[in-house]
Amino acid sequence: MTKERKQALWGLVLVTPSFLLLLVVVVIPIVQSFIESLRNEAGGYDLSRYEWLFTDKGMRNNIWFTLKITVISCALVLLIGYALALYLRFSPGKLAGWIRRTYMIPMFIPGVIATYGLMNLLGNHGWLSRLLLPFGVTLPRIIFDEKGLIIANLWFNIPFTTMLLSSAIAGIPGSVIESARDVGAGKLGIFFRIILPLSYKTFLVALTFVFMGVIGSFTAPFLIGQNSPQMLGVAMEQVFGVFQEREQAAAIAVFTFLLCSVLGFFYIRSMAKEEAARM
Repeated sequence: MTKERKQALWGLVLVTPSFLLLLVVVVIPIVQSFIESLRNEAGGYDLSRYEWLFTDKGMRNNIWFTLKITVISCALVLLIGYALALYLRFSPGKLAGWIRRTYMIPMFIPGVIATYGLMNLLGNHGWLSRLLLPFGVTLPRIIFDEKGLIIANLWFNIPFTTMLLSSAIAGIPGSVIESARDVGAGKLGIFFRIILPLSYKTFLVALTFVFMGVIGSFTAPFLIGQNSPQMLGVAMEQVFGVFQEREQAAAIAVFTFLLCSVLGFFYIRSMAKEEAARM
């Protein structure tokens, strides 16, 4: 056996455990869910479960509501995360140092605890509402509303996004930025022509993680979300746990997976183009 073949065989042995784990944890459940979602009430197989997703008014509202919350949350998370990453990169002051030491704290707080804290903070009878009451200020409805879900998504995702983008921006050589300044480039020009292109790959990674995390979230939507419309994760739990519609719940799960796959496709396609350009 040649040396090249031995290396190829050894590489195959090394990736086999990961492949088997992916097969058991991801691929097989997806295939089983898809097959189950095709089973109709008569015991046959068709697309009636998926047709219900778009013909039922309540489920249609759930889908649009989920997409709305996901898009708004992703936009705000990436905007704030990028702004914080830029501030931490180019601001050496005490405030930047304080933010650098504390911005990852939410990552170590369990989701249930954080959601409970938001309920006590922003609820109609929360301590912030009681604090502002003597001044005649009444908080709008936040908990059990879409505003509460967006705030929870910001809390959960901004630290991780900032960490990713800070790492990417910190890897940009300072000499490149200084050279751009020397030839008269402004702040916006430096950002759009140097920083954004060099951190675009990390930006896509952050967008992918935030999108998938928000669209598949359950804890915060279940505890502080409104009764109707609902996020798809909560709707799937209701269909499965309350109404005992396993096939319909499987259809919701497969549909959610397809939504995530769309973004995953564009991410993989972008990475493939980048690799092809390097070769």
